[in-house]
Amino acid sequence: MSIMDLRGLSPAPVTAFTRDGDVDFEANANLARWLASVDGVKSLVILGHAGEGTFLTSEEQVELIRTYVEAVDGRIPIIAGITGEGTKVAALEAKRATDAGAVGALVYPNHGWLRFGFQKGAPQDRYKAIHEASGLQCILFQYPNATKASYDLETQLAIAALPGVVATKNGVRDMKRWDTEIPVLRREFPNLQILTCHDEWLLPTMFDVDGLLVGYGGLTPELLVDYLAAAKARDYNGARAIHDRLLPVTKAVYHRGSHMEGTCALKLGLVARGKLEHATVRSPLMPLAPSAEDEIRSALEQAGVIPAQVAKAA
Repeated sequence: MSIMDLRGLSPAPVTAFTRDGDVDFEANANLARWLASVDGVKSLVILGHAGEGTFLTSEEQVELIRTYVEAVDGRIPIIAGITGEGTKVAALEAKRATDAGAVGALVYPNHGWLRFGFQKGAPQDRYKAIHEASGLQCILFQYPNATKASYDLETQLAIAALPGVVATKNGVRDMKRWDTEIPVLRREFPNLQILTCHDEWLLPTMFDVDGLLVGYGGLTPELLVDYLAAAKARDYNGARAIHDRLLPVTKAVYHRGSHMEGTCALKLGLVARGKLEHATVRSPLMPLAPSAEDEIRSALEQAGVIPAQVAKAA
């Protein structure tokens, strides 16, 4: 199988639910078809944080992968977030994803590492087991520096050298580390595709990457494709103009008390765009305050993503 081409936009879509909280497979298929139709979208990454992937049962996860695979009909690869706690659990999760039609795996760190850190060699063992069990093409996921699951450069290089690792999704959120480590990864592994996931801080990282893997891409894919194209053309003024145009949306979606609230905000944005009927989330996420709907709609209007509503006469 050829290596996935992720040199563009890879949205990480939300998961649509019914108003009763069940997975709405028809609504998810519609989202998949829309996103896959946008020129410049290279893959869809499901079952991650934006997609509330850890809030789904294993049966729901498998069915959602099948839904996406059928909806895109071979146009682009479907990448599944692999989040299972424990290496064997994660390897079995990856095998289920392969059987459902996924091509790639976004490999999350073992959740215990977030608090306690990891033993040297344990992350490599996780990636190796996942690839050997499933055959999925793996994406190295670099967590924020503020966590204990953020891999040191030595570990990143060791993972990148493993069979089946084709890209890195970097969300270190520490520009000192970014400016130090990304050039080394690029030098040592020229074919490793480097993707930023700094949804709220894209501009500082945009000029160093091959692609974007962001939940933001599930809301404004058209503008993010143009944003990346400007960066690849070394057109700072063009990229800055799109950054400034999107800034009201960035603030409305991501400048919140918790980054997890971005998922709730993305759903409200998709309602404003007419892509979802409602913004139902699954616990432990909670709906945003009623004022958020108008805030996010207004931000999308300011960015020209949706037309401005005409105020009704009193």
